[in-house]
Amino acid sequence: MLIGDVARRSGVSARMLRHYDSLGLVRPTGRTGAGYREYSGEDIRRIFHIESLRSLGLSLRDVGRALDDPCFTPSDLVGDLIRQTRERIAAETDLLTRLRRIGAAEPAGWEDVLQIVALLQGLGAKSADRRQRAALSSVEGAPVPVEALVEAALSETDPNVAGALRWALARSGDGGLELLAEGLGSPAAEVRERAVRCIAEIPGDGATTLLRDALTGPDLVVRGYAALALGERGGADAIPALIDMVVEGTNDVDAADALSALASRLAPADRIAVRLVDRLAHGGVEPSARLRLTQALADIPGTTASRALADLSHDEDRAVALTAAYILGIRDTR
Repeated sequence: MLIGDVARRSGVSARMLRHYDSLGLVRPTGRTGAGYREYSGEDIRRIFHIESLRSLGLSLRDVGRALDDPCFTPSDLVGDLIRQTRERIAAETDLLTRLRRIGAAEPAGWEDVLQIVALLQGLGAKSADRRQRAALSSVEGAPVPVEALVEAALSETDPNVAGALRWALARSGDGGLELLAEGLGSPAAEVRERAVRCIAEIPGDGATTLLRDALTGPDLVVRGYAALALGERGGADAIPALIDMVVEGTNDVDAADALSALASRLAPADRIAVRLVDRLAHGGVEPSARLRLTQALADIPGTTASRALADLSHDEDRAVALTAAYILGIRDTR
């Protein structure tokens, strides 16, 4: 079979067949009377073998060794090809992600594109200082790839950088809430905590709804951050969780401050005081927890809290009694 016929039937160009010939990969076994290359059936099978191996990513040099060297084993080479392919896929995936983020930011011109690329590079830098600068600069005019900010915030371990990223997300609007909601469902506890802390700093009803959902979740740390944030937003539904935090001694000072703010803002002072007193009366509460509950009554206005403190000033626990008496003295002064 002449080279033109082989090219048509195999799909390998005549130019490539000549290249194979020059490399010694496939040399036609015959010649016509006019001196043209003539390929045998065995030659054509070898061409298909070459193309099959090339489709796996082998170089022509490795193809020749695989076909001609009986001692050449495929295991190491295939392992290298797997590693190279994975690296290439990772690089292509990273490129696709960056392109998607640039597209989602809807840049108005190439200057915006360049600023977004610089931001993405900064967020992925090894230096914490550079990541922090990138986060702080993300609101300076160019469109913000919110997805990149969320991903960075959910993976950031440096507290200063994490704070800058939460600030940047809060400034960028609520576009990242959907991704942060996915973070709340992460199997990794640290990711769930980062997600709720980001949501806590984003204003608006969408973030408040997510915080209310987090308030009923199984993660105690997430519930705590959600309760504190809802308390700051005036969410009375956070009251039970805030009192639990006081009892457990988990961010109890912040929880007491949130209860105080709720009592003064929404005027559910008696409701809060009643709940605190109920927990104080619970037989299973530890002495240290009773003391924290007494302290939490300090900034709850109203007669219910005052009466409770008056009763507690005669409590059997001397620390509780002294604390209640001290708080009553301050309230009387006020």
